[in-house]
Formats: sequence, C-alpha cells, structure tokens
Amino acid sequence: FNETALLPQQSVSKTWVTLTALTMAEKDLLDLDAPIRVSREDLTLFHQPIRKEILRFGAVETTVRDLIERAIQHSDNTANNAILQRVGGPRAVRAMLREKGLAGIRFGPGEKPMQAAIAGMEWRDTYSYEDNFFDARDRVSPSLRKVAFENYLADPVDGATPIAIARALAAIERGEVLSDKRAEEFLTIMSNTRSGPRRLKGGRAEGWVVSHKTGTGQFWDGQQSGYNDVGVLFAPDSSAYAVAVMI
Repeated sequence: FNETALLPQQSVSKTWVTLTALTMAEKDLLDLDAPIRVSREDLTLFHQPIRKEILRFGAVETTVRDLIERAIQHSDNTANNAILQRVGGPRAVRAMLREKGLAGIRFGPGEKPMQAAIAGMEWRDTYSYEDNFFDARDRVSPSLRKVAFENYLADPVDGATPIAIARALAAIERGEVLSDKRAEEFLTIMSNTRSGPRRLKGGRAEGWVVSHKTGTGQFWDGQQSGYNDVGVLFAPDSSAYAVAVMI
C-alpha cells in the first residue's frame, strides 16, 4: 500500500548510519572496537539516553560497536550522531547507499539541522542543553510551524519509499549488502531493539524473531511526522520476511 510514496524515515535512518559503519569495517576502514569519546559538545536532542551519563561524568568513553547498539536498540540520537561523524557525515552515508545500489532511500543533513527545520527554525548548539530547543520551538509562530511541517511532509529530506526499505532489508538478509557474518551481526543487534515494543513486536506470534528499527517524528497540529517500524521477521522455520510500515 503506497509502496512508492516518499515518506519520512525519522529514526529509521539510523539503520543506514550503522550499515555505513559495518561496510567500512568490512573494508578495514573502521575499527568498531576503537575507543571513541562522546562529550557534552556531542549532545543532540529528543531521545538520547546517553545524555544522563555524559552530564554526570562529563563524557562517555566507549566504542563504535557500543554506540551502534545504543543507536539501533535504544534509538539514541546522540549515539547515532557520534557514529555519523566517525564514518564521515551524511555524504558518506549517501555514498554507501549509492555504492550498494539501495535506490529510493534519502539521507538527510543529520538530526540537529533536520529537526530544527521541521519546526521552522535554524539549529543552534544551545538547543542541545536543558529545554532550550522546546522553549525556542514554542516561540515559533503557528503559521511558520505549519509551513515548515507541511513542507517537510511534502518533500522529506530523509524520505524513503517503503518498497525501497523492504528491498534493502531483504538484500541485507540475503547477504547481498554485507558479508553473511556482518549481516547476521546487524540483524542480531536489531533483534534486541527495545523501542517500539507495541509496533511490529506487539503482534509477534510465539517462535517468531523481529529484527527491527523504529522511527518517530515530531508532532504538530494533530499529525505525527512519521510513525514507523521496519525490519526482518523470521518465522519459526527460519523463513525471512522484510517489512516496512511507515505511517
């Protein structure tokens, strides 16, 4: 249904950041276990569980592998942004999508500038702290927010078609995008996703495994800019089904 419509991905796009990191790891261009420091300057906005650790200790010393689990399983925006910067930014993700032939999937400018633009604002680093983003958003006129929100829905910078996402996930499961070992690693990480327990996993029958990534956008005037769940469903007989639900 509407399989060729260009729809907002929101945090579903974290899938492609992780895919870029795993692709680079296969080429020995990235060590997933190399130390990486995430500090106060790296904070983003919205859902970022790592934020509490950073504010408590000043910084978190971890690895890209750990950040991948935080980004996919907990949909942590700051963890995802740290990976994005390590792999080379949005251009690197777009280059990976082209290299792998994953057409029909856009990758936006990154969480901070994109979410600010959806609310009719330009990003400022101070928005990462306390409630500054929400306070600034509340000061935006309703008419400007309406235009910005509707412009995003009409032509989402992080848009993708559901069929493109389903085909990409199917290709990953078949070992056509990553090696079999890396693909299994990726799908295992996704199987432990904690977000969206009442989305695809909410209808899971006994014996099924759901490897998935959720995506939830900003809410404005009765509309949610994306309420998504995509993944690979494994039946008890090991049959695999790629699924993309984008509302």
